[in-house]
Amino acid sequence: MINAHFSTEYYWLAFPAVILLSLGLTGALRIYALKNSLIDVPNVRSSHSIPTPRGGGVAIVVCFLLVMPLLATTGLVTWSNAMALIGAGAWVAVIGFLDDHGHIAARWRLLAHFAGAIWALFWLGGLAPIDAFGLTIDLGWLGHVVAAFYLVWMLNLYNFMDGIDGIAGVEAVTACIGACLIYWVTGFDALVWAPLLLAAAVLGFLCWNFPPARIFMGDAGSGFLGIILGIFSLQASASAPQLLWVWLILLGVFIVDATFTLLRRLMRGDKVYEAHRSHAYQFASRSVGRHLPVTVGVLMINLFWLLPIALCVGVGVLNGLLGLLIAYVPLVLLAVRYHAGELEKVN
Repeated sequence: MINAHFSTEYYWLAFPAVILLSLGLTGALRIYALKNSLIDVPNVRSSHSIPTPRGGGVAIVVCFLLVMPLLATTGLVTWSNAMALIGAGAWVAVIGFLDDHGHIAARWRLLAHFAGAIWALFWLGGLAPIDAFGLTIDLGWLGHVVAAFYLVWMLNLYNFMDGIDGIAGVEAVTACIGACLIYWVTGFDALVWAPLLLAAAVLGFLCWNFPPARIFMGDAGSGFLGIILGIFSLQASASAPQLLWVWLILLGVFIVDATFTLLRRLMRGDKVYEAHRSHAYQFASRSVGRHLPVTVGVLMINLFWLLPIALCVGVGVLNGLLGLLIAYVPLVLLAVRYHAGELEKVN
């Protein structure tokens, strides 16, 4: 067994290396995409106007999956948690990669997504008891079903929200760094390592994807991020029930926009599996004519609104469900303000 103190010291030094590896690998993937015509060409459903290479999210996947076994070997992450992350993440990334290179029917993608969720839940032991206003609720077998649908929704909503430059990377980095800060403050240091690794892998990619993007993430990267972040939240809730609420608050921008948009489209009878650009962030980017202000706006909301509320929940000053409601109300108002789920007006 490797000495944990030794491992921790050198793991901290590894973060700059992970960022640089992701940075270099994303550049290599850009060259590969250009040579093999893996280009996202703008159409009426697109939020961009310039043909751009796609598939850069593979760099995030590779960097994370390369280092995760090392964390488990050194004891910084349990093998059960590592297996949940590695197996589900790799599977979802492969499905996304194949879809990026061709097309997989929606029903088969969804079936594959549930398979990945079930794999993760097998290693996690299902959904831990939930704390709501001081009551501990154990849903039993129903909780496992709820958790499977939750992971699949997190995966897909991340795909839906990866529609303008930098937004998916910024969401992942701020949520992971925010969670790590809360873990450190509340004494759950053992949970820090995996989210910190993911943040480092995303930062390297984000250098290429920040507006104006020189490469897009692609389904391999966005689906991977969605299910990994979902697994992080379930892993955290097994350590302390309030930490589930912490993650749901930190990811509030994506959860509210995607869920609000989906519900509106369902009520209108739309085919929700078809591509569209009716999310609030898409309307917002078109209203200002650029991606940068919207991506920076998400960054500011995450840092100066959602993180303080999540911190209050983490330290026990605020009840988790109440904190979630406080955090989400302005986000719902923003979704309404920016017409989330409405039909786009055609001039």
